Amino acid sequence: MTTANFGVLGLGTMGKNLALNIESRGFRVAVWNREQDWTDSFIVEQAGHAFTGSSSLDQFVQAIERPRRILMMIPAGVPVDQMIDRLRPLLEAGDVLVDGGNSWYLDTRRREAALREGGLHFAGCGVSGGEDGARNGPSLMPGGSAESWSALRDVLEAIAARTESGPCVTHVGPEGAGHFVKMVHNGIEYGDMQLLAETWDVMRRGLQMTAAETVDVWSAWNDGPLQSFLVELSAQVCSVTDPETGAALVDVVLDKAGQKGTGRWTAQVALDLGVAIPIIAAATDARVLSSLKEERVRAGAILTAPGSPVLREDRATVLADLHDALFASRVCTYAQGMALIAAASREYGWQIDLAEICRIWTGGCIIRARLLDTARAAFRADPQLPNLLTAPEVARAIGDAQAGWRRSLHRAMGAGLPVPAHAAALSYYDSYRSPRLPQNLTQAQRDAFGAHTYERTDRSGAQHSSWDV
Repeated sequence: MTTANFGVLGLGTMGKNLALNIESRGFRVAVWNREQDWTDSFIVEQAGHAFTGSSSLDQFVQAIERPRRILMMIPAGVPVDQMIDRLRPLLEAGDVLVDGGNSWYLDTRRREAALREGGLHFAGCGVSGGEDGARNGPSLMPGGSAESWSALRDVLEAIAARTESGPCVTHVGPEGAGHFVKMVHNGIEYGDMQLLAETWDVMRRGLQMTAAETVDVWSAWNDGPLQSFLVELSAQVCSVTDPETGAALVDVVLDKAGQKGTGRWTAQVALDLGVAIPIIAAATDARVLSSLKEERVRAGAILTAPGSPVLREDRATVLADLHDALFASRVCTYAQGMALIAAASREYGWQIDLAEICRIWTGGCIIRARLLDTARAAFRADPQLPNLLTAPEVARAIGDAQAGWRRSLHRAMGAGLPVPAHAAALSYYDSYRSPRLPQNLTQAQRDAFGAHTYERTDRSGAQHSSWDV
C-alpha cells in the first residue's frame, strides 16, 4: 500500500540524518536498509513520525507514491551498480533514482544513460555538510535531467541549508554534473585544509605558540576576510583538552591524515582536462607523505634542516603576514576549483552556472566561506571570467596581500617548515600572471631530442630545427 512520498535507501549516518531531515519538512518517508535490524530499530526510535519501514526492496518500492523518488545513501562503486540492478525491475517509467554518495562522475554518466533508455531518471546528487548538515541543512548539488530536478525540487529545497540568497541547492546540470561539482568541492576542501595545517604549523613550531594561543588567532581571523567554517572549526578543534593527558587533544592526534579518494580524483581529472590545480595536488601529496610516519621518523635522523624552525621575529608581524598568505593562497585554491568546473562544463556541454555554484556553497557545506560571496559576484558580473584571480576586486585583494604572502613563505622555507600548498599557490599565481614563461626552453628541448616541432614568436605554423652545434 502506498504510504510515503519519498524513499531513503541506506540508514548509515548520512542516510539516517537525511531521512530525519526530509520527514521533519513534512514529507512521508519510506526507509529500507540491507540489515533489517537497522530498519526495525530506526522505526522504533521514530515512533509517531511519518516513517514506513520495509522488510524487502519490493515492499519498500511499493510503499512510495508514483512517480517514485528514491534516494540511495550507500557506498560508492560496485554497491551502487548492484543496487540499481536490484531496483530496476521494481521501478516504472518516470521514477527517479538518486545517488547521494560520492560517486565517480563518469559512473554517474553511464548509469544515467542506461536508466534513461528504460524511461527512468537517474540523478547524481552531491551532499556536503557532514552529519550535522544532513540532519539540519546540507548544501546539495544534484545533476540529472530537467525532469528529475522538477520531481525532486520540492524535497531538496526544503531540506537544504538556507542563506539570504535562498536554499543551498540548484540544478547543477545534466547527467554527471552534480557529482563532478561535489568532487571538485572536496578537492577545494583538501586544499583549504592543507593550507590551514601549514599555517598552524608555522604558528606552533615557528612561533612556539600553544594550541590555546592559536585558538585566539583563528577566532580573530574568522571575524575578517578569512571567515569560513574551516577556520571556525580550527579554533574549535584547537580548544579541546584531552581528558587522559590534560594536553590539547589535537597534539595527541597522530600526524597521519586519511583520504577517501575525491582529492585524488580531482587531481586526475584536472590532468585529463588540462587544468592546473597544483594546490589540490599538493594537498593530496601531503596526505600521502603524512601516511609515511615511520619512514619520516627515520629520515628525520638522516636528513638535515637549515637550522632551528623557530622564528625569532616579532609574533604580531609574522601572524599578520601569515594571515595574508592564507588569504591569497585560499583564493588561488577556489580559483583552481572553479576553473576545473568550467573546463568540465565546456567539455561535456553541461552549462554550469559558476555564480550559482558559489551561491549554494555559501551555506551548509564544508567549504562555506566569505570568499564565496566575492566569487559569486565576480561570476555574476562576467559568467565567462577565465579565472577568479582576474576579477578586479580579487586582483586588488591579492595585490594588497602579496607582500605578506611572499614574506611568509620566505620565512617558512628558510626555517625548514614544509609549506607545499602555500608554495604551490604562490607559484601558480606567479605563473598565471607571467606573459612569458620558460617553457620555450622545454619546447626547444622536445624538438631537439624528439622532433616534436615548436612555434616561433615571429610567425605562425609548426617549426623544426637542427639543434646540433
